[in-house]
Amino acid sequence: MDKKVYMLAIVSFVVGTVELIIGGTLDLIATDLGVTLGQAGLLITVFSLVFAIASPILLTATAKYERKSLTLVFLLIFFLGNMLAFWSPNYAVIMLARVISAASGSLLVVLGVTIASTIVKKEYRARAIGTIFMGISGSLVLGVPIGLTIGNAFGWRAPFLFIAILTLLSMAGVAIFLGKIEPKPVIPLREQMRTLKDNKIFTAQLTSFLFLTGHLTLYAYLTPFLKSTMDLNAAWVSIVYLIFGVAAVLGGGIGGIISDKWGAERSIIGIITVFAVAIFMIPFVTFSLPLFLVVMVVWSMLSWAITPAQQSYLIHSAPETSEIQQSLNNSALHFGIALGSTVGAFVIEQASVTHNASVGGLFVILALGTAYFSITRNNKVHVSQKSVHTS
Repeated sequence: MDKKVYMLAIVSFVVGTVELIIGGTLDLIATDLGVTLGQAGLLITVFSLVFAIASPILLTATAKYERKSLTLVFLLIFFLGNMLAFWSPNYAVIMLARVISAASGSLLVVLGVTIASTIVKKEYRARAIGTIFMGISGSLVLGVPIGLTIGNAFGWRAPFLFIAILTLLSMAGVAIFLGKIEPKPVIPLREQMRTLKDNKIFTAQLTSFLFLTGHLTLYAYLTPFLKSTMDLNAAWVSIVYLIFGVAAVLGGGIGGIISDKWGAERSIIGIITVFAVAIFMIPFVTFSLPLFLVVMVVWSMLSWAITPAQQSYLIHSAPETSEIQQSLNNSALHFGIALGSTVGAFVIEQASVTHNASVGGLFVILALGTAYFSITRNNKVHVSQKSVHTS
């Protein structure tokens, strides 16, 4: 496989890291900018929402432009967005910076997927796309512990400077190693959305959305949860996030093994079921740090173990539109992050962060229901082969 794919995966990792990099320092941001914890959490919500919406729109709008130049332009915009966040004097400015970073970052990820599938041979295309998505999933897992470590050491603004520097390095890599790539026809957004008319596919995408909503309802506010329920200091919070990140990365690999052994359908049902049990248990094991860590590791591993099974299920259920489904699934995940961080903020404002796990668990139960519904449906007609190849 072309080694330039790994460079594009690094770009996706850098872009994705920004989404949740402030998750561990929300309390510091809220204190410094004079806003509530829930308002600080909306910085994650807005990023995820803009990311999910802007991706397909910008891809269609920029369909006629050469891909290398387009990538460099949007990396520059992404760099400026992070520098604006670093310099932001108030809440309104950092919110604007998050919108700029999210919009530019969303196109960069999709460009990474499309460029990767273009520069490799046909037999390596699926592997190339999977590598890009590994960069994205890895960033979502590791973004919080990276941000927490840097933020606690140098202040909450420092992670944005760190990402800006990595963006400059990514620009250099793209400029030096990537050749000019002429654009290919892009499937119109209307054609992409038509694939969701199939109830089996729609509820599969809905499963990803609800699952991530439940997960982020607690995960986006794990720092205040740990501090309020277990009285952990900054050092211990960093350790907990590190353990969470390592477990999540391992979970992605284990999820692939489980999916291959049990099949995607059984794996999805089993993973969601055990994940629901784990997240509901979280508030009841905070009296013991070792016990909490055991349950948290299960929660963490399963949070990303479902990804390989979901991707395999979508490819098997809609093979003729598999690339569209991967793109739509990425949007579904980010919509879930947006809603989860919003719901989590609402729970904190109206009740207490101690209830975030239980509320999140309810969304996971809904995800289990939509997964079962999807798996028990028969396939229907999706976008035709002709529209996929000629649109």
